[in-house]
Amino acid sequence: MKRRNLLMAAMVAVAIPSLVLAHGPTRQKVTVTAELGAEPADVWAVIGNFQDFSWHPAAYATTGENGNEIDATRVLTLGEEDGPTISEVLYKYSAEKMSYSYRITEVAVEVLPVTNYSSHLTVLPRDGGGSIVEWRGAFYRGYPNNDPPEELNDEAAIAAVTAVYQVGLDALVEKFGAPGS
Repeated sequence: MKRRNLLMAAMVAVAIPSLVLAHGPTRQKVTVTAELGAEPADVWAVIGNFQDFSWHPAAYATTGENGNEIDATRVLTLGEEDGPTISEVLYKYSAEKMSYSYRITEVAVEVLPVTNYSSHLTVLPRDGGGSIVEWRGAFYRGYPNNDPPEELNDEAAIAAVTAVYQVGLDALVEKFGAPGS
């Protein structure tokens, strides 16, 4: 009996590392914030309309349906008139809390190397005046299997999402200024 237990323990010890390696990708998370010199309501007036992404420098155009209603859709055209697109759907919206949440429904991984992406954008009051914009996202890398190519791995996904958020928030700092400026 003791020998059988040792054999079972050895088999489990060998199998567990294999199961861990076979797991596949893990959900990644990114949060980027910016402090702005403007009051939250002024910032929300610019970024609070799900149908209008014109405040983000990467957006050439935004089209959509159903305003800020749950299940509203938008399509972002990036860069230029015939640029790549990202389709998104709104699943949570609160003008009172100055926040909304959306998910990507369609994007080529060559454009943004992620899958199962969801995001939350919110404007908060800043102690001492001004506001804080927080942009959070959760996603999987663009390649769902083990051994992803470099351009579709976790690091590429994190870098791409972080860059999108940072460019947008930098544009807001440029528009509204930093606190005390």
